[in-house]
Amino acid sequence: MHDARVLIDLGDEAVRLLARRGYRLDLSALEALQSRRNSGIQAGDELRARSKQVAQEVQRTAKQGGDVTELKETARALKEQVQQNEAELEQVQQELTDLLLTIPNLPDDEAPDGFSDEDARELRRVGEPQHFDFTPKDHVDLGETMGIMDFGRATKLSGSRFSVLRGAGAALERAIVALLLDVHTRRHGYVEHAVPYLVNRRTMTGTGQLPKFEEDLFRTGVADRDLFLIPTAEVPLTNLYADEIVPPAELPLALTAHTPCFRSEAGSYGRDTRGLIRLHQFSKVEMVRICAAEQAREQMLLMVSHAETCLQELELAYRVVMLAAGDTGFSSRLTYDLEVWLPSQDTYREISSVSDFGTFQGRRAGIRTRDEKGKPTPAATVNGSGLPLGRTIAAVLEQHQQADGSVLLPKALRPYLGFARIAADGTPVEE
Repeated sequence: MHDARVLIDLGDEAVRLLARRGYRLDLSALEALQSRRNSGIQAGDELRARSKQVAQEVQRTAKQGGDVTELKETARALKEQVQQNEAELEQVQQELTDLLLTIPNLPDDEAPDGFSDEDARELRRVGEPQHFDFTPKDHVDLGETMGIMDFGRATKLSGSRFSVLRGAGAALERAIVALLLDVHTRRHGYVEHAVPYLVNRRTMTGTGQLPKFEEDLFRTGVADRDLFLIPTAEVPLTNLYADEIVPPAELPLALTAHTPCFRSEAGSYGRDTRGLIRLHQFSKVEMVRICAAEQAREQMLLMVSHAETCLQELELAYRVVMLAAGDTGFSSRLTYDLEVWLPSQDTYREISSVSDFGTFQGRRAGIRTRDEKGKPTPAATVNGSGLPLGRTIAAVLEQHQQADGSVLLPKALRPYLGFARIAADGTPVEE
């Protein structure tokens, strides 16, 4: 969330930056609310000071034996005015907060102009896309022919956009999770967490999912409890430190978790409905880093390298792009996407987004540290996928498929699996 004073001080510059991401900032409305808030605070201070003064006059006059009837009436009137001022100030503060919660983060000027993935700036390509001497199958055809995927029974259980993995397919998912967590914890220094999959409204607001994206969330509850299924482990991991002051010596914090993720994908009907690319429930290993504001960009680039390591371990061809300002997520000021090559689609598809949020989430969630003078100040947050299991499995199957319908698995996975190949009939094969 923004500091209203910062946006007002930026003025037309804030309007310009937000327009790059398609948001029209009503600066006059923001200024009016901030002015009403400031006036209310000043009026309240004056009323409380006057109320205290009259109370003292009542005590002094009473001790002297004087008539305090009129003074007491004044005191009662002032008390009512104080209460009225507090109620009005609370309403104005809520209106200001509600407005600020809907304003996206200011995009970094480094992000290119544009509003779609076609406007992204390619930064590099790693690995050569495979050139098969046969027509490559997509992961759905491969998985169902092998018998390691069953989308029909998943639909019977839950409806469309769910999946069932079986046999070598389930083992493959488990092995990829283990590899990713080992890479992040043993090589990159992340601390693994097991976190709740249901969180409250305050937690969802802290990372920016609420109030804007409520239609994309699965909501549940028992009795008077209002809970949401997490769309990503970013939500609980980041909010572990909500309303806390993290000592500078402990920064940066590096957190990771493997969780299921739940997304309604509202507005995306008709897109990527086949296979593992866009599901209502999927599994993901997430990375989160919390740091001082001046460390955010450095930490983001470090996290990009960590996500790249995962793709390289899985021997996957990919590219890295910088998203356009208008295509950057609500809470992010700059995002790098890692896109993996999918032979069946003859294109690169997003498999990891790594975002620098600056202090945007820190302000919303109340995550703070201390500056060089010891004063509490909002901390910065960075997060990224490392990696989502569905898309990773799709890429592994498609990029490593063989002419006979089998899949030769990446060397890094074989110790976790106990086999090197999945035969065309889904049988694990040791080599």
